[in-house]
Amino acid sequence: MTDRYAVMGNPIGHSKSPQIHSLFARQTGQDLSYEAMLVPVDEFAAAVSHFCQQGGHGLNVTVPFKQQAWELATQLSERAERAGAVNTLTVNDGVLTGENTDGVGLVRDLTNNHAVSLSGKQILLLGAGGAARGVIAPLIEQSPATMTLANRTVSKAIELADQFSDLDIINGCGFSDLAGGVYDIIINATAAGLSRQVPDLPAGVIKPGTVCYDMMYSQEPTAFMEYAHTQGAGKAVDGLGMLVEQAAESFYIWRGVRPETAEVIKALRA
Repeated sequence: MTDRYAVMGNPIGHSKSPQIHSLFARQTGQDLSYEAMLVPVDEFAAAVSHFCQQGGHGLNVTVPFKQQAWELATQLSERAERAGAVNTLTVNDGVLTGENTDGVGLVRDLTNNHAVSLSGKQILLLGAGGAARGVIAPLIEQSPATMTLANRTVSKAIELADQFSDLDIINGCGFSDLAGGVYDIIINATAAGLSRQVPDLPAGVIKPGTVCYDMMYSQEPTAFMEYAHTQGAGKAVDGLGMLVEQAAESFYIWRGVRPETAEVIKALRA
């Protein structure tokens, strides 16, 4: 029988994950199906249980369920445990193993696809939800000079930064506290882009030469990318490459085969 996989989220209609995994399967000769599933916000656990009972092999998890997936997992990988959020679930004899591939995907996209070095850089990460949680440790592993975590609700930023305080170079604050700061790389991990909004940043945070990265993606430039360009950013890119790279890591976890990502990114851009 064809092995069944899916991505669960709300909203989910914009997801390119089914197309990505279909391209991976064709490229690697794997027999699988992959679908997008819209799940009511209060029915995630029930939806996962039903998927498992129907013989599902694995799930990707997106907004707003990554922290719920972390709580639901029977066992967690080290990076998922650290992140407090799960975007990849593997089903094996009723055991749900949680993994987080977001950080790996982001780092690979920045360094491999966009030739952006993270070592010694001043990094600003916007947001304190599941998307931000998953990328903090992998980013810090790249040895930046500092990492600032900013969020609209200041207490959430400080609380999340405290959870990684042993990594020494991270601090949390509100958007207004960023005034006067200098950042080489700004990563938008907020959900503001879903409604074509941008985080309320002080003027001057984005400098000439700043690399701005939006975890959201679309056929047209995202609202954050457009804002970055108006502020004189040196480079502004969306998260399509991150989506493909984290999907490739999920695919490898599930199938034991690592697909080539460059041709898939190129196909999706087209």
